Amino acid sequence: MITLEVRRTVRTTPHFVTVTLGGPQLAHLVPSGFDQAVRLFFPRAGQNTLTMPTLSNEAWMAQVLLLPKSRRPWVRNYTVRRVRPELAELDIEFALHGATPACAWALAARPGDPAGVFDMGLTYLPPPGARRQLLVADESAVPAVLAILEDAPAALEADVYLEVPGSADIRTDLTAPAGARVHWLPRDGSTALPGRLALDAVSSAPLPDGPFYTWVAGESGLATGLRRHLTRDRGVPRTRVAFQGYWRHGRSSPG
Repeated sequence: MITLEVRRTVRTTPHFVTVTLGGPQLAHLVPSGFDQAVRLFFPRAGQNTLTMPTLSNEAWMAQVLLLPKSRRPWVRNYTVRRVRPELAELDIEFALHGATPACAWALAARPGDPAGVFDMGLTYLPPPGARRQLLVADESAVPAVLAILEDAPAALEADVYLEVPGSADIRTDLTAPAGARVHWLPRDGSTALPGRLALDAVSSAPLPDGPFYTWVAGESGLATGLRRHLTRDRGVPRTRVAFQGYWRHGRSSPG
């Protein structure tokens, strides 16, 4: 359990904000790159301090839930966007999609505010030699894909589909291997559910030649829908598709 504090916040694009956390305890986090996930602990509205769990095994969640709400922190999963060990800093990029506790906290965060993290490891685990890949995300997983591309080997060949709320959220300065073909999919006011644009785009696109690895994350309908399409309709082996449902439209996470 690593206790940190907010160092700064930056509005990355209209629908994304980056919160930089730092502190000496960050020395205990081993950066693993790619989509390294952490449990992020942050105070509820009205709490002046952060009560972190003291256990690092499976019992930490029970410890948090036993706290009265006056002291219980919010806990959410997020991807580490970047780590700068020499500065004892890490960035977490938030997609602003709805009035969620995490979005509210990220928008209101100020230098010195407390936060904490607990390393959860990776879900992006391509088999050795998987040079051809398909990476798909809605806005909630765009930071994870951007981190994956930054750490990817130069030989990677990938088709990347990134759905974002609007054209102003498209990144023109991303770092990626030359063989990564990035397709930005802005909804720009469309009433379609988040993830539907990416699902439809991949469903109608040609797949990479030969064996390839797929990593898809975002709204649960995108993650499960694309896995179902690839394995049932396109004959892709299930073992070659990693899918992560980060959130579900219309349902908030428990507090």
